[in-house]
Amino acid sequence: MKKKDTHQFIQEYRGLAAFGMDRTTDEETIMFYLQKFSEDTFMKALLPRLSERELEDIYNWINTYLKNHISEDEYHSLFLKDR
Repeated sequence: MKKKDTHQFIQEYRGLAAFGMDRTTDEETIMFYLQKFSEDTFMKALLPRLSERELEDIYNWINTYLKNHISEDEYHSLFLKDR
């Protein structure tokens, strides 16, 4: 079975994990943090500790940015990978 999801960036990144230096470093830092954040072992530790409200806040935050910056087609092809 072919894997749909990848976190290759985190495996190869050797730059700074620092925010506020310049746009490129900021983007790389966000990618670094999000890939670390979404790692299965970390999620299994964090998610049970979050309140229902915190879970909803995260879900809504993600969906707000997806709706504001990603087309419907991109949502399916890049995010869900169901097309």
